[in-house]
Amino acid sequence: MHLVYIAIFGALGCLSRFMVSGWVYALIGRALPYGTLAVNVIGSLLLGLLMEGGLRSAALPADIRMGITTGFMGGFTTFSTFSYETVRLLEDGSMVAAGANILLNVTVSVVFAGLGIFLARQL
Repeated sequence: MHLVYIAIFGALGCLSRFMVSGWVYALIGRALPYGTLAVNVIGSLLLGLLMEGGLRSAALPADIRMGITTGFMGGFTTFSTFSYETVRLLEDGSMVAAGANILLNVTVSVVFAGLGIFLARQL
């Protein structure tokens, strides 16, 4: 049954990524891949919160938790798009923007994953 949950939540995660990143691009623009950054940071926070919370509580059944963490979060976050956009920035000669994209995605996402874990421990 967990494969069904992963598929359903994965589809919802993909749609959510499309909507959130589109909204961020409309709001901030495309000087940097802000939409991808936003979904990766939000996803890191939520995954840290859900994984740590799931280890501390049985409030979510394992199948649902797997659907949310593997399916939704896997569909919502996007390492491949981050990688592609960074390569495109490099090809365009935008070394500073590419470096900023790498630094922001990796650093801020890791910090927010840690924040999610911290918040889960406070609950």
